[in-house]
Amino acid sequence: MTADSDTVLLSAPDIGGLEQQYVLAALRSGWVAPLGPDIDLFEREIADRLGVPHAVAVNSGTAALHLALIGVGAGPGDLVVVPTLTFAAPANAVVYTGATPVFADCDPATGNLDAGVLAGLLATLSAEGTPVRAVLTVDLFGSCADYQRIIPLCDRYGIPVVEDAAEAVGATHHGRAAGSFGRAAAVSFNGNKIMTTSGGGMLLTADAALAGRARHLASQARLPAAHYEHAEIGYNYRLSNVLAALGRAQLCRLDEMMARRRAVRDGYAKVFADVDGVSLLGGDDPAANCWLTSVVVDPYRAGWRARDLAAHLAAGNVETRPVFKPMHLQPVFAGARCALSGAAERLFADGLVLPSGSALGEDQVRRVLDGIREFLDGRR
Repeated sequence: MTADSDTVLLSAPDIGGLEQQYVLAALRSGWVAPLGPDIDLFEREIADRLGVPHAVAVNSGTAALHLALIGVGAGPGDLVVVPTLTFAAPANAVVYTGATPVFADCDPATGNLDAGVLAGLLATLSAEGTPVRAVLTVDLFGSCADYQRIIPLCDRYGIPVVEDAAEAVGATHHGRAAGSFGRAAAVSFNGNKIMTTSGGGMLLTADAALAGRARHLASQARLPAAHYEHAEIGYNYRLSNVLAALGRAQLCRLDEMMARRRAVRDGYAKVFADVDGVSLLGGDDPAANCWLTSVVVDPYRAGWRARDLAAHLAAGNVETRPVFKPMHLQPVFAGARCALSGAAERLFADGLVLPSGSALGEDQVRRVLDGIREFLDGRR
């Protein structure tokens, strides 16, 4: 679909007057380089919100994942378990370190890493004598993975957890914030996320040494000298002070934006409530941030497929997309080792992501809901 001013988008940035004030103040301060007071404040404010001692601002969630994996020692010859139902960034970050991803299937009800599949995979690898450097979880579409089961399981094998909370800022799991689990975590502030810095991310950890190492590597591994001195390869992963100012304003509005997305999700729940064979992925998770709402269609019970609804909505300039194509089906990872149940492939075939952004106006939400009703009435 080619977006225009009439297109209802999945998750457009929600930017208003407060963001303009913060960014203008940062520009007027003269701190336009990747250093400055807004960086320091943004790190502290995110760390406080998520209940984590250390935060390192970087230019993408992928950079945060890369640094987190380096921090837990991932490198050539290592295996890192990654959910197969995810965006490419987690698997790519594993490859950046020289390690090899092993893909594990998802819980069909949530799309998150299936703790039972993970248990079987770790038992098999342990019996083979094949060490696992880390388990990388993904909090899919704004709902946390099952850390009550995953973390004790990984602890049993002495394997650190790295949490990809890119999609889940503001969500919680048993009272703890997404981004506070595991040895280290990464969040994303990409343009389509629940809060944005245009592009950006942050590494979070309780490990001061890991945070210090990440901060050093993110600044080209420059050593403290009057000249440019480098003893190892680093990365240009810094976030700019201006974008940090944007993030600080967005953080002020996070609860408001989550509430709006939940209201949109509630609208979808109502319109599909009496439709046989259709459910919301993740169900009614009160701790989710409702970043993106996805429906899952059983074509045998519903009498139609997710792609049929997608085509109908596209004709009305409403953007949708399939649930993530599993990593084990991606050509770049052909031949990768996997532990599969078939759940991810079914969600890819039968899932559909619907417009969910907090910037959606009431008229836009009504257009989408009316389009869905029109489609359902035609199918009846």
